[in-house]
Amino acid sequence: MTRRSAATAIALALAACAQLACAAGGRQLPALGRRPGHDASWLPGEPRLELHAPRALGGARAAPPELVARTRGGKGGAGIMPVYKKEFPMFFTFAAMMFFTIFIFTMARDTKDTLIVTSAGAEAIAFLKVYFVIPASMLFFLLYAKMSSVLSKRVLFASTMIPFIAFYALFGFVLYPLRNTIHLAEMANVPQGLSYLVKLAQYWSFTLYYIVSELFGSVGVPLLFWQTANDLVGVEQAKRWYPLFSTFGNLAPIVAGQTSALVNGRFEYEAGLRILTAMIVAAGSGVLFSFFSVQRMADAERAAKAAAAAQAAAAAAAQSAAGSPAQQQQQQQQQAEAGALVPKKKKPKLSMAQSLALLARSEYLGLVCVLVLSYGLSIEFTEIMWKAVIKKHLPERSAYMRFMGQYSTAVGVTTLLMTLLGSQIPKRFGWKAGALATPIVIGSLSWVFFAYITFGKVEQSASALRMAVLVGTVQNVLSKAVKYALFDPTKEMAYIPLDEDSKLKGKAAIDVLGARLGKSGGALIQQAIVVYTGSILGGAPVIASLFSAVIIAWIASVNKLNVLFKAKLKERSAAQPDES
Repeated sequence: MTRRSAATAIALALAACAQLACAAGGRQLPALGRRPGHDASWLPGEPRLELHAPRALGGARAAPPELVARTRGGKGGAGIMPVYKKEFPMFFTFAAMMFFTIFIFTMARDTKDTLIVTSAGAEAIAFLKVYFVIPASMLFFLLYAKMSSVLSKRVLFASTMIPFIAFYALFGFVLYPLRNTIHLAEMANVPQGLSYLVKLAQYWSFTLYYIVSELFGSVGVPLLFWQTANDLVGVEQAKRWYPLFSTFGNLAPIVAGQTSALVNGRFEYEAGLRILTAMIVAAGSGVLFSFFSVQRMADAERAAKAAAAAQAAAAAAAQSAAGSPAQQQQQQQQQAEAGALVPKKKKPKLSMAQSLALLARSEYLGLVCVLVLSYGLSIEFTEIMWKAVIKKHLPERSAYMRFMGQYSTAVGVTTLLMTLLGSQIPKRFGWKAGALATPIVIGSLSWVFFAYITFGKVEQSASALRMAVLVGTVQNVLSKAVKYALFDPTKEMAYIPLDEDSKLKGKAAIDVLGARLGKSGGALIQQAIVVYTGSILGGAPVIASLFSAVIIAWIASVNKLNVLFKAKLKERSAAQPDES
């Protein structure tokens, strides 16, 4: 790393820390810098391996960084902007589409948390995820699957995107201003533990906003954007473009966070919500405009290629008599190769029972599943409690929303910085160091956070409450950043030594079991604790104990998996000479 890049990294780190400190105190800072270059990671002493780049913050996965092609000819740094000038219109339209989509996701995420936490309480989120979000997600994807078999891709995209934007407009301009009229009256004599579930019904429009925003997080980038990109971007282009899409996507939370903080710092919450809603609608229009623009570009490109192919075929037919059979065969082969499509491997869909059976048979895949499950549980055990202490510190909606905007900015900046620095850990210290970094970072900061909640008397001490908010914020920011920079890449590296069948089925099983159980399991456990203790803060000692058990199991699984990982790499290296 040069002195200049090191200085840039230090400056960004200091800026992110200042951003967090100002957010905790309610102050604002201007938007921060941009993403530095990304370096690929590999194991020292091992052959260079395929490594999936970190996900963008909206859930998108970038292509392997080592696949990025260098720019040939032209101006600009090689490898920094590997896009040809003739590709600029389509590339930047795709980049704008991703930016607008993640901008909407970030705005909606901060708004949904603000509405639910300040009205029903942070504890209500545990009930929301299990009894509302999961059933709604299942119904949505059943409907989407039905629509996809009937509608064209363009109509399907518009039919999926427009209802989200229409709902956000309806909520911001109609439902929220009428909230005092349309919401139900408060019910008396409800047990404290169950009152959060009752409040979700009472504030039904806020609950609906939360559900819709959760659905958009699962649909926007992972489904709509990447489905379009995979349909229209060629394989060679994807190798160069996809890592840059991740960069543009990671800039969106920074812009959205600063915009939200600025608006809520200058206006009352209702007026600010109208402004932010107008921005969401504008961004949604930008998504639709970008989508149909890339479709028109793709149509024009296909028409040009078809015309060129027809012209070449006519010329070849005219000269076929003079050409030799070998030349004709070569021409036919080139035309076939030009029109051939690379078949994509379909990810198998496994049921819960099939996933359990597969993971039970494979110790290796079972350990990878423990890693994914542990991350999901650890985040669930800390995030709801953190939001509860923020509400105590900042009970007003404008202040809470302003804080969440600063939080989104800090996550964006820290993720970009960690992407640069985190890639050096597996490269220099090996897979184990990279895999252990996530539980160590999350565990060490979370134990301090739980200590403040349990022993700091945050209910009585304002200073202890502020420190709990600050430590919890740093922990949550770093948890997100280290996931994108280290957890996701090292998890993907763990699949490399496996055969193709184990890779495909293993990933599918872990997606079904690890990811879903991490979220729903953590929410169910906290529901039981809230019903018993009456509040999430009252159950802090129990949650801290469960959290500690998860972190210990996580670290033990990494150590065991590291042994198996090295053994499989040796087997693979030994088998390669025989195959050649």
